[in-house]
Amino acid sequence: MDLTKRQQQIVEIVKADGPITGEHIADRLDLTRATLRPDLAILTMAGFLDARPRVGYFYTGKTASELLSEKIKKYKVHEFQQVPVAVKESVSVYDAISTMFLEDVGTLFVVDDYACLTGVLSRKDLLRTSMGHQDLTSIPVHIIMTRMPNITVCRRDDLLIDAAHKLISKQIDGLPVVKDSDRGLEVVGRITKTTMTKLLVELTTDEDI
Repeated sequence: MDLTKRQQQIVEIVKADGPITGEHIADRLDLTRATLRPDLAILTMAGFLDARPRVGYFYTGKTASELLSEKIKKYKVHEFQQVPVAVKESVSVYDAISTMFLEDVGTLFVVDDYACLTGVLSRKDLLRTSMGHQDLTSIPVHIIMTRMPNITVCRRDDLLIDAAHKLISKQIDGLPVVKDSDRGLEVVGRITKTTMTKLLVELTTDEDI
């Protein structure tokens, strides 16, 4: 978040003389309290300042990068998960390639009749298979997919930053978001590298940060 010149002045005043009331800040800037109210609200919501009734405003001591880091670390997977793109185990490699192309994704989740996770297909898996002289319409995906327990998953209430670490450390494009059921791990969403990229773009344009 880029502060305006007046907001920067407010921060410097509070940093030097806080706790200080809004009235005193307004006097220092030769402005009315009403004029400053939006700036004080923005600075407080963004985390640069804190306020206490009958005491005034005081500086939190946090930089913009620290505030941004704190905000990211609070996000949960369910706030950003997308609709999963899944195929059945019996689907052919040819149809899986078509689905990946049409849905514009880098990872397909393979599920059983109860929407429970049984495998994962990556671009590499499909590319490796298609490079041979095999009939792709006759090969079911369960033959080439990665199976449990070699699948990395995340859950709705996991921290998004932890999901990001999994994507990086495992060098994969996407994670299935799962929930426990009597029949296995039901796929309820997906988190991808694209998810993280979109989040970063949103954060850089978010006026509340």
